[in-house]
Amino acid sequence: MATQTVSLAFKPKQVVARLLKAVTDRSRDVLVRRFGLGDDAESETLEAIGVSYGITRERVRQIEEHGLSTIRRSDEYKAVGPYLEELERAVDTMGGIVAERELLTCLAKQDSVQNAIYFLLTVADPFQRLKESDRFQPRWTTNRKLADAVHESLDKLHTALGEHDLVPEEKMLATFAGHLAGVPSSYRRPEVMRNWLCVSKRIGCNPLGEWGRSDSPNVSVKGVRDYAYLVIRRHGSPMHFREVAKAIEKTFGKKAHVATTHNELIKDKRFVLVGRGLYALAEWGYLSGVVRDVIREVLRKSGPLTKDEVVEKVLKERYVKENTVLVNLQNQRYFRRGKDGRYAPVAV
Repeated sequence: MATQTVSLAFKPKQVVARLLKAVTDRSRDVLVRRFGLGDDAESETLEAIGVSYGITRERVRQIEEHGLSTIRRSDEYKAVGPYLEELERAVDTMGGIVAERELLTCLAKQDSVQNAIYFLLTVADPFQRLKESDRFQPRWTTNRKLADAVHESLDKLHTALGEHDLVPEEKMLATFAGHLAGVPSSYRRPEVMRNWLCVSKRIGCNPLGEWGRSDSPNVSVKGVRDYAYLVIRRHGSPMHFREVAKAIEKTFGKKAHVATTHNELIKDKRFVLVGRGLYALAEWGYLSGVVRDVIREVLRKSGPLTKDEVVEKVLKERYVKENTVLVNLQNQRYFRRGKDGRYAPVAV
């Protein structure tokens, strides 16, 4: 999913440098190190800073909080008000509640600039950081009432999704919009709803842009068999395992050895062998097992059938030669031919 881009007219690092003038040297050093505002853009823990000063982590936390409080009461804070208002408008443009990673990536590419923006979000009054939970990513909002409504809508959307559903983005957004009761229509824009979907930890998007539950292997793709599922599903018909391996490399840029791909297809119940090296998805309704098993299942479902009827039905399930079906059908250990010329399974 492409990340939305919103440009800021001001330079965040310059604004931060201006705000830091409002505090003492030690407070400034603590804030720079805690938020990664230095040249290396690396943030430090309370413990690490405490060791360097010979003080406790709690004392470092107090210095940090006092520094932020001092900045908020300073003339410098009032002077940069227009820049903070612009940042607030940017967050509102993205939906008023945005996952932290998406927000920072949208506003800046460099780590040092992202750190500066994070500092501004922390120090400025309009912004509230909502902590990560088992349901939601860490996120920022300028409107808690709106955030609560989005949370509720995301929960409803997750509940409505089946365990292995894969939904095209356009349909996903339309379904999501139906759950956004009470949310102003001005926010119900595709780019905003995409941002809101990223707030949820339980809803995700796979590499093909299809949405579903994030704990589904069809969404959180981790290995060859998951990539194989996506390429076969996208192809829409059975594929040879060699074709599957090539498609994985071409579509996702992932190295897929032919032998490894074949082994993964064999082991996963999502796939059904329907011919020599040909695999289909079980969800398409193909019967599992060898040709003999397919014949037995066909006869079990349909009752006694003529030779031609058996061949016709089996060839819908397997990409094999007609003679392969006939050879299996003549095995008297498994099938018997009645006086009327119809075949039935032998009880085992």
